[in-house]
Amino acid sequence: MRRFLIVDDELRVLHALQRTLRLHADETDLVAELFTEPDKALVRCSEVDFDLVISDYRMPGLDGIAFLRMVKQIQPDAVRIMLSASAEFDTIVHAVNEAEVFRYLPKPWLAEDVAESIRLGIARRDKLLEDRKLADEIRRQQDKALAQTLEKKRLEALEPGITRVNWGEDGAVHLD
Repeated sequence: MRRFLIVDDELRVLHALQRTLRLHADETDLVAELFTEPDKALVRCSEVDFDLVISDYRMPGLDGIAFLRMVKQIQPDAVRIMLSASAEFDTIVHAVNEAEVFRYLPKPWLAEDVAESIRLGIARRDKLLEDRKLADEIRRQQDKALAQTLEKKRLEALEPGITRVNWGEDGAVHLD
């Protein structure tokens, strides 16, 4: 199941975007939670993991960049998308730099652009999680190897020579 969080101060925009997602996103098992208030959406982010977060830029109280920056702190692996009627270059750059926004979707949006952004966003999220899982496994293996090395040093300190083995050419162990 994929979880999306969508935040916009206009309820009609939220419903239109939700319809677009259901009609054009490849995800069949999709739960989209809609919020008109960024503060309430942030509370929800601390309760549930989201795969993707879409936020409007211009909202009363908390703009989309500040909101997505806070989402990034709470859920760094959630893919963040900015939605805005503003096409100002500075706004887009600020969103990318401050909140590490993955995509910027203009209002009004094209359904194909939304679908493509969702597809690419989900692929990015899956890759991030896969990379994190691999990094965790490597860390576990390194920790295990370090523990073995420390144990070998401890044993060697207690009984010098205990960890050295003299092997014969035929694979036999030679005792000194």
